[in-house]
Amino acid sequence: MEFFWIFFFSSVHQLACGQGVYAPANAQIVHSGAACNVKDDNISERIYTIREGDTLVLRCIVKGHPRPQVRWTKTAGSASDKFQETSIYNETLRIEGIQRVQGGRYYCKADNGVGVAAIKSIRVDVQYLDVPFLTVHQTTGDIRVGFYHEKTVFLRCTVNSNPPARFIWKRGTRIIEQSKDNGVDIYEPLYTQGETKVLKLKNLRPKDFADYTCQVSVRNVCNIEDKWVKFMLTNATSPPMIRLSVNDTVVVDPGQDVLITCEVTAGYPSPNVKWTRYPGPLPLSAQVKGGTLILRAVTPADGGFYNCTAVNNVGNPARKNVNLVVRTMSNLTFQITPDSNKDSETIQMGRDLKLSCHVDAIPQDKVNYTWYKNGATVFSSDNLMLLRSDPDMAPGTSSLEIMDMKFRDLATYSCVVNFPGSRVPEMRVDFNISQNNISPPVLSVPSGGQIVSVREGGNAELVCLVVDGKPRPPVLWSRTEKDLLMPSGTPVVETPDGRLRLRNVSRDMMGLYRCQTAPYNGLNIKRREAQVQLNVQYPPILDPVFQDVRSRNFQIVTLRCTVVRSNPSRLTEIRWLRKGEFIRMSTPDPKETPELKFKLEPINNGTYECRVSNSAGTSTCTFNVSAKPYNSEFYFDTPNPVRILTSNSYSYNLQWTQKDPQATDRIIGYWLNVRKDKQNVMSTQIDLKGKEPESGVLMSHTISDLRIPMSYEVRLAPITTYSIGDYISRIIVYSEPYTYPRSSDHVCGFEDERVCGFSQDRSDVFDWTRQNNLMHNPKRSANTGPETDRSGTFEGYYMYIEASRPRAQGDKARLLSPLFNVSSVKGPKGSGRMPYCVSFYYHMKGKHIGTLNVLLRVRSIAPVDSVVWTKSGHQGPVWRKASVDISPSGPFQIVFEGIRGPGFEGDIAIDDVSITIGKCKQENTVANAGKTVLIGGSRSLPMARWLTFSLSCFLSLLCR
Repeated sequence: MEFFWIFFFSSVHQLACGQGVYAPANAQIVHSGAACNVKDDNISERIYTIREGDTLVLRCIVKGHPRPQVRWTKTAGSASDKFQETSIYNETLRIEGIQRVQGGRYYCKADNGVGVAAIKSIRVDVQYLDVPFLTVHQTTGDIRVGFYHEKTVFLRCTVNSNPPARFIWKRGTRIIEQSKDNGVDIYEPLYTQGETKVLKLKNLRPKDFADYTCQVSVRNVCNIEDKWVKFMLTNATSPPMIRLSVNDTVVVDPGQDVLITCEVTAGYPSPNVKWTRYPGPLPLSAQVKGGTLILRAVTPADGGFYNCTAVNNVGNPARKNVNLVVRTMSNLTFQITPDSNKDSETIQMGRDLKLSCHVDAIPQDKVNYTWYKNGATVFSSDNLMLLRSDPDMAPGTSSLEIMDMKFRDLATYSCVVNFPGSRVPEMRVDFNISQNNISPPVLSVPSGGQIVSVREGGNAELVCLVVDGKPRPPVLWSRTEKDLLMPSGTPVVETPDGRLRLRNVSRDMMGLYRCQTAPYNGLNIKRREAQVQLNVQYPPILDPVFQDVRSRNFQIVTLRCTVVRSNPSRLTEIRWLRKGEFIRMSTPDPKETPELKFKLEPINNGTYECRVSNSAGTSTCTFNVSAKPYNSEFYFDTPNPVRILTSNSYSYNLQWTQKDPQATDRIIGYWLNVRKDKQNVMSTQIDLKGKEPESGVLMSHTISDLRIPMSYEVRLAPITTYSIGDYISRIIVYSEPYTYPRSSDHVCGFEDERVCGFSQDRSDVFDWTRQNNLMHNPKRSANTGPETDRSGTFEGYYMYIEASRPRAQGDKARLLSPLFNVSSVKGPKGSGRMPYCVSFYYHMKGKHIGTLNVLLRVRSIAPVDSVVWTKSGHQGPVWRKASVDISPSGPFQIVFEGIRGPGFEGDIAIDDVSITIGKCKQENTVANAGKTVLIGGSRSLPMARWLTFSLSCFLSLLCR
């Protein structure tokens, strides 16, 4: 017992590796929910099997300091159609009603900014079985020799499942066996989606006309029951055929009712008829009665392709499509084009003139254009040419071209657009062609309107006016930069009066805007163009917006408020405030970075503000200036360091580090409050006795007299000469200490999942695997590896390396023991080092056995590994014992290194490892129980020894 206490306190105060206690994060996934099976495959990956619709719960148990942040991600499983990644920042991942596409590999990543982030994965396999789908196909062929007629029928059964389903075919109630019936053939077709099994009935016989059942099963995995589907085959069985009551395309006026009948003309069993629409679903007003589709008072939005499908699972479904077109006309525009061959922009006698008319219509090709001159219908003549679809204009544009214009051609022309025989109202546009009524436009920006300034959040109006020209066209607005859209989200905005109105203007709207005359509803000539600059004014953008400033008392503090951007750039005022009151000081230079210097004293701690203004507004930098120390940071480790005392009480070893202890006045102690139900149970001042906290160095304090199994809130605050820092809190949760099964030996048999604190080396190629006889992979390599653990029991565990693929010759796996701190232990008289005995059993059977090395890793500035024992090649089919003496010079770990040999028959195993104080004895006995340092998975220990082991475990995590 005396040895234990020396070891315990020396371990804490040596601070693990002598380099502080900031340690990388460690992660482990545990799972719960309705698991069907949990297993480890042959590459040491855990597979968690769950039924579709059940609840998946994965929890990431993490260690490390500072407390790591946990992030969950996922890659796609076999049922997913693409890579998926969903980030969830929480220690527990919970999925209610899990679906098949949510299967895959889930990763828990723990990162605390120290070292390499820890990542653990678990494969989630979602099990499911759908109702099978059965279709019937038949072929008919004639044998040219004679009159023999053959009819063959194929029953195709398809199902989606995980794991793969087993198919059972039944005729009536009897199972069909291919070996007992020459008239059937059961096979799996190639190139099918999902799992499919085909029952082929060759040359139909009378007994083949019967009821058939396709039954699928996943052998009750996850308690998933069998599913089945039935089909009755008769001599009348035939695929569906349909016909429609309308043509392929139906054109109607808006407001009309549409009735389409899909008549089934053949098919047995009686087909089911279904109506669908593309794009989108059926309209809400649609009524389906059997094979009849009724659309009431159709609108243009009801247009599209309507599909009638008849299915009876015999042959292929029968399908027919109807294209429903609802007539519409809108947006009638015109263009007047002077003689383009002469680059004319005005009407001139003796030259050509073209009048164009366009309407947006559905269907565009059914629109009728009629031209009138002074009310009389225009027909093509020597100097008048009608173009039904002008190739020089947008599709569907009609033009009237006047050639070699005479005075008689000056008149009023009209373009009338309609659908012949339709109730859709016609549309009309008039052209008054005279030399006085047609003139090119003039675009002008009003004086002072070239630059429009507005404050952010306000409204703005950009103006480009058509001050002359007949007829006057609309004005189109766009951004001058090609990649920028208008604030409305469109590339171009049309304004009939040339005024672009913008609301709630933001700084990203700032820039040049282009205004242009439209080429329609006026002269089709070279566009007139102008530009307007929008200038958005906003208050200064400052850095920092908020900053926490800590300093020692009576030191000079400098606060700087940097102006990042400002519009306008000229600053109008800079003022400093403390606790809301203005500070009297000389007027700052607006061209310099605002700065405030002062000596920090206990009376001037508080909030400081720097208010910077321009003509658009005021922005503020806020500084919280304080001599209070930063908060402490509790050491985070999932297994709480709890120690049971006498009676019904326990103690808790509280551990923490101090953030940036040198930033403020010297920290002389800590206030500690222990609370139960928000009532103080104990308040204590922890005296550091003149020793200042160091950055990253672990401090500890034992809290005693806590009642089992109560939980407590612990609050901790640092104390300086002048102030007290803010309290941080954590909850102490009582947890039972881990105990081991009783036995007379003190060795690690790897019987528990925690493997006595051993861990995998992250720098190796692959990992050691924990296994027993009951977990053997049935496809594992024969003639290598142990059948049982060292004791000969099928249930007993051991650690081994798997030499099968994808392992290659020379690949290394390293297993690390917990860290042992030996700096406080003296060796025998005359020696400065304490000897230790490393004892273990090894199993090296197989013609491809590589090498097993035992290394001593001594911690110093950099870890140093040295080989203290090695063995290579086949050593027989039995477990063999090895012992080796070591005398480490400082904190150490034992490394078991397995190196893969030239082939797959090269599995190496170890079991029953012990590390004891003192030299190895010649007898096959274990060292004195009172001096056992590493104790393990098959024994029960006194509390002192358990704490020795626990401390070694968490110290090993800190130093990795």
